Amino acid sequence: MGTKYTIGVDYGTQSGRAVLVDLSNGNEVADHVTPYPHHVIDEYLPGSGIKLPHDWALQHPDDYLEVLRKSVPAVLQQSGVNADEVIGIGIDFTACTMLPVDEAGKPLCFHSEYADQPHSWVKLWKHHAAQPEADKINQIAAQRGEAFLPRYGGKISSEWMIAKIWQILDEAPEIYDKADLFLEATDWVIAQMTGKVVRNSCTAGYKAIWHKQDGFPRREYFKALDPRLEQLTDTKLRGEVVPLGSSAGGLTEAMAELTGLKKGIAVAVGNVDAHAAVPAVGVVTPGKMVMAMGTSICHMLLGTEEKQVEGMCGVVEDGIIPGLYGYEAGQSAVGDIFEWFVEESLPAYVQESAEKEGIGVHQWLEREAAKYQPGETGLLALDWWNGNRSVLVDTDLTGLIVGLTLLSKPQEVYRALLEATAFGTRKIVDAFHFNGVPVDALYACGGLPQKNRLLMQIYADVTNREIFVADSKQTPALGAAMFAAVAAGAEAGGYDTILEAAASMARVKEETFRPIPEHVEIYERLYQEYSKLHDYFGRGGNDVMKRLKAIKKSAK
Repeated sequence: MGTKYTIGVDYGTQSGRAVLVDLSNGNEVADHVTPYPHHVIDEYLPGSGIKLPHDWALQHPDDYLEVLRKSVPAVLQQSGVNADEVIGIGIDFTACTMLPVDEAGKPLCFHSEYADQPHSWVKLWKHHAAQPEADKINQIAAQRGEAFLPRYGGKISSEWMIAKIWQILDEAPEIYDKADLFLEATDWVIAQMTGKVVRNSCTAGYKAIWHKQDGFPRREYFKALDPRLEQLTDTKLRGEVVPLGSSAGGLTEAMAELTGLKKGIAVAVGNVDAHAAVPAVGVVTPGKMVMAMGTSICHMLLGTEEKQVEGMCGVVEDGIIPGLYGYEAGQSAVGDIFEWFVEESLPAYVQESAEKEGIGVHQWLEREAAKYQPGETGLLALDWWNGNRSVLVDTDLTGLIVGLTLLSKPQEVYRALLEATAFGTRKIVDAFHFNGVPVDALYACGGLPQKNRLLMQIYADVTNREIFVADSKQTPALGAAMFAAVAAGAEAGGYDTILEAAASMARVKEETFRPIPEHVEIYERLYQEYSKLHDYFGRGGNDVMKRLKAIKKSAK
């Protein structure tokens, strides 16, 4: 039969990346990045120049098609692989990134009469302007004792589907009325490729409060939110919800021409970026937590039953791997904190020293910070520079460093910040582990594990668990390509299950990070101190962070 290939497309916040993958061994033969021409739209609407309010983040749907137009032909050309040998395509996406479409599936922002209305555009995952709606969603669900709330750690996010839909209804009812469907962008792109709309179980479950057994929350709940929302799930959220690895259909003739691929090849249902990374590091069984580490961290874990865990972002049956419950939690700032420190708080001499040695500032800091033993800096930090996602689910919390003296050095502060993010991960690990969802080992992917060895050793020491690191630099795209291989099936040269695909295609580095026993002991003591600060400032013992925010607001 010869070598077969699939393509995985990873849709990020700033760009999309296509990766062509050899199905026999998971080798990434070629990759290509297309930056979005319109980037993140958070100040002015394209064309009209209309100024957007605070906390808005939009995108242009055609930018997603531009990735298919440019990056897919590019990987075929780079690799020299014949289109006949490519048996499927799969995508992963930021989420919840959603848009309203008309009866033909056309985005409302493509209609000239709606192009100057911000609510007709794609709302990117980090659009936070639906917070008032999210607050009411949570308040009314808690009052009514809705069964879905504990599955999401007690809070539905303003980033998710229902809050964003309700904001459209509140602020632009004519756009709400005109919308035939509200779709995740990942499902919209798949519909462009296949000509038909299906919803994937991952975004439906994690971002739209859908449950495999119970479906969406009851109509009475939506009516309690707003009488106009009573029929929402039967009308504008209608559509089949299908598990990951399913085929959404065959590639249309128009899309085959656009991409250079063969008409009719399998198109896998859409997926979420971090979730697609799980099988790409070979994790298809319970007990292994996958950390997608970058500006923030998404923590994913598989279990055999549905448990309630404080502060989790969600638990969804078939949400990550079919046949298992997928759990998600996260930290809202990790790499962002280290970047803040380098850009806003570093003395000039560090920059100069690094330049003189011909190395990057982060490298310099990592090397110098590694010279200290755990506990030697005398510093301890709370990692809340961008609020807390798990386990406290509170965006109003802020950062804290304790123990500073006139002798504190930048590399000591840097080390304390690395440690703080590790303590934040430990909080999440403990929350799962002690609520009956075991965490026996950690797997890391994303930008940070490849760049910062000290960080990974600290995580191993703080969590007292071995850490395996992805061998792929494009882990989500590799995962999307694996699901494409499953959608194509063994008969076409792919795989019948994601377990089989992972066995052949997933790759982790041979070297792992193992806990150092004497470090584990000291970090255990430091973690106990971190936990006291965490609970004091984060659970109402002292709301000084929130009071400072209020004073700051009133002082403007």
